[in-house]
This record gives sequence, structure tokens and C-alpha cells, in this order.
Amino acid sequence: MGTQASALRQDKSGAKLDSQSVTLIVVHGLHAIASALSGTFIPAYLWKAKESFANIGWFCLSQYVVGGLIFWIAGKWVKEYNKMNALRLGVVLSGCFYFTVLMLGPSAYKWVVPIGILDGVALGLFWLSYNIVYFEVTEPGNRDRYNGIAGLLGAAAGIIAPWVSGYIITTLKQQRGYQVIFTSSLIILGIAVVCTFWLKHRQSSGTYEWLHGVKELRQRGNPWRRFTLAIMMQGLRDGVFMFLVGLTVYIATRNEQKLGNYALTISFVALISFWIVGKWLRPHRRKYGMLAGVLLLTAAIIPLFFGISYKTLLMFGIGTSLFMPLYIIPVTSSVFDLIGKNEQSVRKREEFIVLREIALTLGRTIGMIAYLVVLSRTRSPAAITWLLFAVGCMPIIGWFATRNLLNMTPDHGEERQNAKDRTIGNGANRGDAGRPH
Repeated sequence: MGTQASALRQDKSGAKLDSQSVTLIVVHGLHAIASALSGTFIPAYLWKAKESFANIGWFCLSQYVVGGLIFWIAGKWVKEYNKMNALRLGVVLSGCFYFTVLMLGPSAYKWVVPIGILDGVALGLFWLSYNIVYFEVTEPGNRDRYNGIAGLLGAAAGIIAPWVSGYIITTLKQQRGYQVIFTSSLIILGIAVVCTFWLKHRQSSGTYEWLHGVKELRQRGNPWRRFTLAIMMQGLRDGVFMFLVGLTVYIATRNEQKLGNYALTISFVALISFWIVGKWLRPHRRKYGMLAGVLLLTAAIIPLFFGISYKTLLMFGIGTSLFMPLYIIPVTSSVFDLIGKNEQSVRKREEFIVLREIALTLGRTIGMIAYLVVLSRTRSPAAITWLLFAVGCMPIIGWFATRNLLNMTPDHGEERQNAKDRTIGNGANRGDAGRPH
């Protein structure tokens, strides 16, 4: 009966999102705004204090490594106890990170590893719990739509927030401007914490299996072996691109307003692209949509071979924003559909999400180590460009690994588990049905 009800609900709603999905998108959007306001300028802030690529590299490396460890360790808390408290703590610690940078001021560069660790803990807790709640409030029929809207809002935040930050920093005295944007991020993250109380309490069940991911990867023919490789390739690219491109724009222009304008332009392109791809993409189009994405993302790096300048960086940024949704949406939706392929997988959703995030973190760590190794040998712009091209090609490997798995459809295990969870949840929390938790 529960399965039939779930199927009927899907037939009626199609790709529609319910109130819980919308609330989670709001929390995600507020977190994205806070990150866009201040996170975009953290590398530039550290660079102004001390012009050292290695210093910023160590900040990012400590963030990646600790974030991955937190995913693995906190998996037990999220599975067996309260995932909503983990989500809230992640948002609170993100606020603590910006508060710490604000208090340290220009001397923050002396503490890059400790503040990187704090940021890693915050991001690890937030994204682990967010991804699990995301899995629970979405279904295969609306997951592409959710990812499209979330990407759309993230791009919208990227349009407005960095431009506003750049304007504030250049209009006010430099340090005063940074104080204003870091404080603004604190306030926005506080609002995000309040919004999480409108997400319903989600019942915990089962026992956390520490080495579940390792067991999955040891099985021949297990699709997780291929998806783990694809996720690592995505992380390898992200590990270098996430901080180096924005920092390079600042170094090329020496102007925060220019960096804000850059973020505005590429985020506007991403907003349009996420909207179009989110409406067009369906499971049967993922394979060739992702192929087009990885090839065009690689081609977008070519302008940098003609010299690193604001113009070529802008061409690269526009190309990346235009084609990234073709890669991100298929691989993300396919991974979560794989988690929901049957009841047994759904019961291990926390372990699978931990595996996904550890693979992403491992890729980012490898990318950052490669960056630090190259930097220790040469600071030639040509060497940096070739490094960007090399890591930028990695998603092609991910497509080859997963190309025959992108059109998978779950065998209703996720629907059955969702129906069961709703039945248990309604029975346990009937008295609190109308109240946020």
C-alpha cells in the first residue's frame, strides 16, 4: 500500500518540488550567498597580507583534508543520531570561520592551516548532512529539477554578492570593507540556521558501517567503482580551479571590484545555463549531455594559452560557466539515483554519501598537491596554464568510466523506503506535524 501511494504521488507531482525541498533550497541559497559574499575574496585577502601562492595552497589543502576526515567521522553522528543538528552546526561553524578571519585581520595569513581546518570542519558537517537531507527530500523524478534550481540560485548569488562585496571593499577603506562583508556573511548564516528549523526532524535508523565504502569498491563490477573514479576526477579539477582562477583574476587586476565584476559575469552565464540545462536534461539525455559538457569544459581552457590576462580569464570563465551544468547535473543526479536503486542501498545512504564526498576530497587533495609540487619547481605562467589544462581534462576520464551507467533508473527501492520512512515518521511525530524541528 505504501509503495502504491508513493507511486501515485510521483505520478501526480511529476517533477514538482514539495515544501521540504523548497526549504532546503532556501538554506542552500543562503549558504551560497554568504560564501559568495566573503568566500570569493578569502584568497585575495590572504594574498594582500602575504603574496604567497604556497601559503594559500596550504590553506586549501588543510581545508580539503580535514573536510574529508569530518565526512567519514561525522557519518556515524548523522546516521545514528541527529542529522539536522549536524546541518546547523556546519552553518554555525561557517560563521565562526568568517568571525575568526575578521578578528585576525591582516595577520590571518600566519594562521592559514588552523583557519583552513576550521573551514574544513564547517564545510564537512554542512555538506554531509545537506546531501543526506537532499537525498531524502527528493526523488528520481525531480532530482534533475532540484539540481537545476539549486544551481540557478547559486549562480544568482554569485552574480549579486561578489559584485556588492567588490564595490564595498573598493569604496570603503580596504580593511573596513572586508570587515563589512565578513560581518554580512555572519548575519546571513545566522538566518540560514533559523531556516533549518522549518526542515522536519528526520528519523535516524541503522548502525553506521565505517568501512562500507571500502567493501563496495572491492566488488568487481560494482558501479560505485566507476562513479568513485568519476567523482575523484571532478574533485581533481575542482581542487585547483576553485581558488586559483579567482586569485589569478585578482593578481592580474589588483582590484577587488574587477574580481566582483568577473564573478558577476560568469555567474550570470551560469544562471542562464543552469536554467536551460535543468529544464532540458532528463535521464535519457545524461550520457551525451555529459559528454558535450566534458569536451567543452576542456576547450574552454584554450584561451589561457594565449596569455593570462583579464580578457582570457573572462573567456575561460564564461566558457566554464556555460558548460559546467552539462557535467554537474548528470553526474550528481546519477550518483544519487544509484544510492536509491534499491532498499538495501537506501538504508546505507549515509555511507554512500560519505564515500562520494571522500572521493571528491581525495581528488581535490591530489589536485592541490600537484599544484604545490609544480609551484615548488617553477612559477612560470606557462607551467600554471599546462597544469590547469591537465587537471581540466580529468572529467573526460569520469565520463568514460560512467558513460554506460548514466541512464540507470532505480528499481523503486527508493520509493519503497521513502513510503516506509513517511509511515514511521507520521506515526512517531503526529503531534508535531505542523511544526518545524
